[in-house]
Amino acid sequence: MVIAIFVTMQMVLLGYMGSGKSSVGKLLSKILNYDFADLDTYIESSEGAVITDVFNEKGEIYFRRKEAAVLMDLLSEKNKLVLATGGGTPCYGTVMDDLLAEKNVVTIYLKNSLETLTDRLFEERKNRPLIAHLNTEDLLNDFIRKHLFERSFYYHRATVILECDALSVKEIVEKVICKLF
Repeated sequence: MVIAIFVTMQMVLLGYMGSGKSSVGKLLSKILNYDFADLDTYIESSEGAVITDVFNEKGEIYFRRKEAAVLMDLLSEKNKLVLATGGGTPCYGTVMDDLLAEKNVVTIYLKNSLETLTDRLFEERKNRPLIAHLNTEDLLNDFIRKHLFERSFYYHRATVILECDALSVKEIVEKVICKLF
């Protein structure tokens, strides 16, 4: 006889911009029949403005406090949730400690190489205000390298770390499911 145990959990996807958090989160939530939330979308809705404007008009400290508050609100109100965070979310204040202290939260770092992130983001940079001004792949590569160095400590504290280079969204989702269930 096989007994299936279903645990209500919240999966919080971490990783650098372009790592696939939103794409993976949408498919994962669909397969598991969980709710999906994109933290940036919730912040924009709460503020009535796009992230770039909130950041520019109210400053980074305001934005990071708002981000942490919205994150914890989302986790307190939804049980079966896949949440895509912003790339810097776990790196400020006590956010990562708070996530790791939550009983039913599993943090998942979608780890990609510097080369993969540079390749993905170079074509998208016009749609990403933080990197839109970086006109060469070398400049973008240096920018990402610096951020990865600064954020690595936080990302590597995740409950699950998945190497995602050369994997499709579907393959990443399969790896997540295999690790957790």
